Amino acid sequence: MSRVSGVTVIQSVELVPLGKSTPDFTRKPMALNVQEGKKALFKAMVSGAPPPVVTWERTRGEMNDPNMYKTRYDARGREHILEIPSVKHEHADTYKCFATNDYGTASCNITLNVIEAGSQQKGQGGNGQDFRSMLKKTVVPTRKKQLPPKKEGEIDPKLWELLLSARKRDYEKICLDFGVTDFRWLLKRLNQMKKEREDEQAKVVEKLENVKQIQIKPNGRAEFSMDMKLWDANSSIHLYKDGKLVPYSDDANSKYCLKKSGTRYTFSIKDPQPEDAGFYQVDVDDTNVLTTDFQVPAVEFMDQIKDAKAVESEDAVFTCHLSKPLNGITWLKGDMSLDDVDKYEITVSEDKLVHTLTIKDCNEADKGKYYAIAGLTASSASLVVEADPDGSKRRKGKTDNQDEITKRKLEKEAKLRAEQERLEAERRAQAEKEAAEAAAKAALRDGDGSGAGSDGKTGGDKSDGDNKNENLLEGDLGNKKGDKKEENDESKKKRLREGPLVPDTVTDRGVQFVSGLSDTTAKLGERAELSCKISSETTKGRWYKNGKLLTNEDGVRIIKEGACHRLIIDCCQNDDTAVYRFEAEGRKSEATLNIQDPPKIDQDALGEFTKPVTVKAGETAEWKLPFSGGVPMNVQWHKDDDELVPAFNVKIETSANESQLRLTKCQRKDSGDVKIKMKNEFGTMEAISKLIVVDKPSPPLGPVDIVESAVTSVEFKWKPPKDNGGCPVTNYIIERQQVGRNKWTSLGEIPGKNLSYKDSDVDPGRKYCYRIKAKNAEGVSDYLKTEDIAAGVLRYPGSPTAPKVQSAFKDCINLTWGSPCDTGGTKIVGYNLEKHKKGTNYWSLVNQGGPITDTKYAVKDIFEGAAYEFRVSAINLSGAGDPSIPCDTVIARDPMKAPGKITGLKLTSSDYTTLSLAWNKPKALKGTEDEAQGYYVEIRPMESPDWTRCNSMPISLTSYTVLGLKAMTSYWVRVIATNYGGDGEPQAFDNYLIAMPPPVRPKFKDRNMTTFVVVRSGNTVRLNFNFEASPHPDVSWLKDGSPVGKHVTITNSDKGSQMLIPTSERSDTGIYTITLKNLVGLENFNVEVRVTDDPKPPGPVELDQIIPGTVTLSWSSSPDEKRDDRLHYMISKKDSSKGTWRTVADNLYNNKFTVINILPGREYNFRVYAKNDMGLSEPSESPRFGIQKEKEKFIINKRETKSRNLESPPSFLVPLKRRTAPEGYECCMSCAVRGNPAPRVTWYRDNVSLNTNTNYYITNTCGVCSLLILRTVAKDNGEYKVVIQNKLGISECSMILNVKE
Repeated sequence: MSRVSGVTVIQSVELVPLGKSTPDFTRKPMALNVQEGKKALFKAMVSGAPPPVVTWERTRGEMNDPNMYKTRYDARGREHILEIPSVKHEHADTYKCFATNDYGTASCNITLNVIEAGSQQKGQGGNGQDFRSMLKKTVVPTRKKQLPPKKEGEIDPKLWELLLSARKRDYEKICLDFGVTDFRWLLKRLNQMKKEREDEQAKVVEKLENVKQIQIKPNGRAEFSMDMKLWDANSSIHLYKDGKLVPYSDDANSKYCLKKSGTRYTFSIKDPQPEDAGFYQVDVDDTNVLTTDFQVPAVEFMDQIKDAKAVESEDAVFTCHLSKPLNGITWLKGDMSLDDVDKYEITVSEDKLVHTLTIKDCNEADKGKYYAIAGLTASSASLVVEADPDGSKRRKGKTDNQDEITKRKLEKEAKLRAEQERLEAERRAQAEKEAAEAAAKAALRDGDGSGAGSDGKTGGDKSDGDNKNENLLEGDLGNKKGDKKEENDESKKKRLREGPLVPDTVTDRGVQFVSGLSDTTAKLGERAELSCKISSETTKGRWYKNGKLLTNEDGVRIIKEGACHRLIIDCCQNDDTAVYRFEAEGRKSEATLNIQDPPKIDQDALGEFTKPVTVKAGETAEWKLPFSGGVPMNVQWHKDDDELVPAFNVKIETSANESQLRLTKCQRKDSGDVKIKMKNEFGTMEAISKLIVVDKPSPPLGPVDIVESAVTSVEFKWKPPKDNGGCPVTNYIIERQQVGRNKWTSLGEIPGKNLSYKDSDVDPGRKYCYRIKAKNAEGVSDYLKTEDIAAGVLRYPGSPTAPKVQSAFKDCINLTWGSPCDTGGTKIVGYNLEKHKKGTNYWSLVNQGGPITDTKYAVKDIFEGAAYEFRVSAINLSGAGDPSIPCDTVIARDPMKAPGKITGLKLTSSDYTTLSLAWNKPKALKGTEDEAQGYYVEIRPMESPDWTRCNSMPISLTSYTVLGLKAMTSYWVRVIATNYGGDGEPQAFDNYLIAMPPPVRPKFKDRNMTTFVVVRSGNTVRLNFNFEASPHPDVSWLKDGSPVGKHVTITNSDKGSQMLIPTSERSDTGIYTITLKNLVGLENFNVEVRVTDDPKPPGPVELDQIIPGTVTLSWSSSPDEKRDDRLHYMISKKDSSKGTWRTVADNLYNNKFTVINILPGREYNFRVYAKNDMGLSEPSESPRFGIQKEKEKFIINKRETKSRNLESPPSFLVPLKRRTAPEGYECCMSCAVRGNPAPRVTWYRDNVSLNTNTNYYITNTCGVCSLLILRTVAKDNGEYKVVIQNKLGISECSMILNVKE
């Protein structure tokens, strides 16, 4: 039986000698799916002693053509290889590989599928021909190999493909979409699959990173992207949807678009619809590099996200409500996708209808427009971040945090009361002073007081006294005049507000942006458009460029279509790069327009450039190509993918709009592809031409094979030149020299298609040497010289194959044989046949009358009953060669009679793969049945009508073991006796035999099997049972008498069974029964599985003292009490004298307990725990309990503490350091700062603030400030400065960054 599945091993002998073995496959060939026209390779590794011979066959058709089917052995890799150089449709078939030695044969089947080829469709748009189509034609399959369908109980293959392309942070979301709640058990296999996929990708992709799954963008397109650097820039990139090839182009107006910027590849779908949903895959050549699942659920927003306002360091929250549950939606800020990381918190309600985005610790950079996208529907809102009014940099809580609001309210009320008391005292003092002055003036004026004035002041005092609290509550602390009218006017009082100021009622919000401006990129000379939509169709707006008002006279077109406003630039120029702003009734929206000028080549010049350049050896080849594009422009020339640099024979001249290449003194080896590559910051352009250098051919290839060396002629052959010089070989020139002479004689020229020559003008016994030269249109090659060839020298033929006995009689034996492989250089004229009588040493010639001209002969000069051996030798013009190996011994007698039936056939032993047989030799009956000389054993499966012979050669023993049977399969078995007269009648068993060991009743093998298992909810439940039984029993699992659920995985083997619940729940609690049943009997076993979790704590604990010296505890039940019948309670006590907790009661199944021995003067704390099989819950603590004991007053003299001022100005602990970074790599700059209060950190590049620039990732962790540039470019050069500032001062530090190309 083979160790490799799918391999059949047939043993041809009963016993294999020690140290020998039957053949087997250590690695069988793999099935192939190959494109038409490409190469197919089947590779196999075999083992066996002696080493087996490997042969190949196909089910339909022959494999005789050596040019179409090439077989070879790779000694280094120890692989046997079948190669089909150019696969065609008719090659699709099932192929067989055989490994054979003296002791058996191993075979296996493999399938070759041929995929029809089709052309990739070109993108639409533009009348000009894409230059890449002139350089390379890509042939791709129109349908990708389909993923295998999902099987019951297994993981969906689509899930594996998506996880291979996804980030780790997205694993949970993807698994949730496929119903997998716990993906940790997938990681081991996933890591192995990732390593295999990365090995495949490494063949075509140099670097692959930043893979983004498909998302709907605010501009309405669905996009997915990746950073990818290819080994071969001409590799074909294919897009498949649900396995079918999807045509795409680089035109943004096409349905499917591919945009390439540097190494960034972005695929997009214009105006996605529900029918665009599907499984998208991107392949480079035949290798998958990205897989994404585009889902379009039919969902709408019941509640849109609303505009939010937050103060710096506070959190901002956006919330939306969906019409149907979704596991997650897409959150965007501008075009940037937001993930659930430190800065952003994304939450989903339990019913999956409410989705929330929280922006933590808001700062100036967080303001802008945010989008929530569900299906094909989007909702947008703006975030406004206001400066912190008191300058504090601590992080505040959420605006709706009631605890923080209450705390601040109490603090403000205390301040108000203090201020109220101060103002009241000042006002009363002022009133008394004014009353005294008025009384003195009145006395001086008329000697008696004026009641009116006195009444007025008194009234004023009274009024002040009555309404002083109301005046303070208004917050008008600076008003000391006490205006009675304002104090009594309740309608004009201001309300004291806590937190952000929010209006009492909803008012008209004015014009709002339905969709704002988006950053746009356009190419030089092309059309660019900026558009936005507002909520009012009547409102007019204004457009600004870098703050300057735009009109139609500024070379732009301003269009208003209802609520839509558009700004169109028909022909973009470099100075159109700017920040554009649209304003309407105080609302603003900004976007940046970037004008790109990638390299361009005129189509006529490109067509001329791509024509092959043909020169003769030693001449100069020249290419010239004009181009245009933005500066700086980097131009490179390549020869067969190797970059060319100026050298002795390489001249490169490049100007602002043209580049020229000259290759001087070209040689034949210089032939190949010549490529020019132009690159600037906006893109890359390539063009390919071909260089053909023609020269005289190289010499013909040896060694020269001698076809014939006869007395009157010499014939020999050779191989064509390795290099024909770039043009066909027209003739071969033959020259001859007789050995011993100096003169070479020309024998003439022969056509180039002939690779052999026969010289008939030779003298017997002389030696000749020949020279062969190849000739083409450019000249004559050097010569190929043969070895000395002797004419007329005797060369005898090789040995024929051993003779075979066709038939034997008492007076005649018929023999046949095969011709020798080596004829000795001349034709075979006949054969000599010799015979040898067994027991003698003499070989006598049979054909006394002359050579035998045929390859068969009837020998009649024999004696009846004698044993003979025969051998044969071939004869050519030189004479007879060596004789062949003798044939097997044959007896001169008439044919024997076939033997009779065997007797006593019985089965001696059996197992799942073998049957051992024994029988008795049949008796010989003279004249009717001769003696048996061997036996054949044949089997037939019950469902098959055909008998299969187990041994290819007859066995002489009367016992045999049949191998390689299928377990529990029924077979008919018979034995046939045989001799030279033929096969006798078969003897079979009366009943069929089953491949199985002797019957055994099922029983469990584990001695200590547990009957109770406790598992924490969410963990894996795994029950393993080992058993023995014959035949294999039927294994069934029940839970509480019913079949187990679909989420339970049952794995059965020959010797055991396993039940697995990957993620258990409380509902999995129950009694599980495993039942084993076969033909002999039945056995079962029960296991109680309890799935539970740490119990939830009981409710609040109440204390009651009814009897002195005791206290009664009562508490509410734990929420888990109803779900867990084994849950009980435990009480612990701690008194003030000991300070340790001690258990006072356990195993309580009620909610009340009385603790005794309560002593006065001590304080007691009690804890109540819920307890189950998993352990204890968190405690519910009681209020402190104690009986007061009269004691003398104890006074503690507390020392006064002095407060210290810990504030300090900002300073640098570790300054910035000068850095040099290579272009295209990431660069991180960091420094360490300190200061109290914590200083505000601002980064500058060339005195321009970077804190709000999204191209830089800025962090400040515990005083360590870092700035990260993910991918450096030349424009990142400059001076970087960090400025730190708090209320005590300011400090700064700077460094220089150099970016190397």
